[in-house]
Amino acid sequence: MAELRRPDNMQRITTPELAKAFIDEQIAALRAQIGDRKVLLALSGGVDSSVVAALLIKAVGQQLTCVHVNHGLLRKGEPEQVIEVFRNQMKANLIYIDAVDRFLDKLAGVSDPETKRKIIGNEFIEVFAEEARKLDGVSLLAQGTIWPDILESEGGIKAHHNAGGLPDDLNFELVEPVRILFKDEVRVVGSELGLPDGMVYRQPFPGPGLGVRCVGAITRDRLEAVRESDAILREEFAKNGLAGKVWQYFTIVPDFRTTGIRDGQRSYDWPVVIRAVNTRDAMSATVEDVPFALLQHITDRITHEVAGVNA
Repeated sequence: MAELRRPDNMQRITTPELAKAFIDEQIAALRAQIGDRKVLLALSGGVDSSVVAALLIKAVGQQLTCVHVNHGLLRKGEPEQVIEVFRNQMKANLIYIDAVDRFLDKLAGVSDPETKRKIIGNEFIEVFAEEARKLDGVSLLAQGTIWPDILESEGGIKAHHNAGGLPDDLNFELVEPVRILFKDEVRVVGSELGLPDGMVYRQPFPGPGLGVRCVGAITRDRLEAVRESDAILREEFAKNGLAGKVWQYFTIVPDFRTTGIRDGQRSYDWPVVIRAVNTRDAMSATVEDVPFALLQHITDRITHEVAGVNA
């Protein structure tokens, strides 16, 4: 399966009809590849892994085991949504692992972004491998690899977390049903599969999660400031009609403090950086024009509601 390439003449999936044709084709291909074997999937709750999970639930049902690892670097409300959608609504076979302390202890004092990425990636593989070894007779590993992942890995743009790395004793055959799709196509397929809009149209999220948005060495209090400020930004963008219009928007809390005034007193706290960009193919981006009055309102909320932030 690994050598599958996107055909140069492939029509872009933009309509429910094209999505349905892709789903039907994939379900047949998945049943043919999987047969009566068991499949394991690391389900992050992002759109790619969620669409893969929904495809596999349709194709092979209880032959699929989903593992959701909460590493403490997810956005506010995400672990809860994964459990609600997949365990409660889709009746998936879901294992939930709370590994927050394990990850944050490993990351303590590490400031280099690439080192953080590697620690998060390696630790994720460790946790996932431990769970995989507990399961009997699983020979297949499903992944939410998409076409830009392949292109960026080949181009050396990023070290991709989907490009293998599991221990040798877990010699899994890969199942990658959305491998040849661009991100916008994955969303159309997700909608057709009946996944909630909040999951399908959620902005893309890096493998290391908030770990790369808590710039510098991660501390629990600063990580919480990223999570809370990000939740406010998402809530305000949703309320003001920007959620569906802007491809990716998030907050960053850098590892330095700035002097300011809070409630008439001098304060020495963190600033929050807001990023809002648009793209069609996830390969290049343009800055979104966010109304200034909205920026002022978001600033007011973040500086008043998020502990440790003053600018």
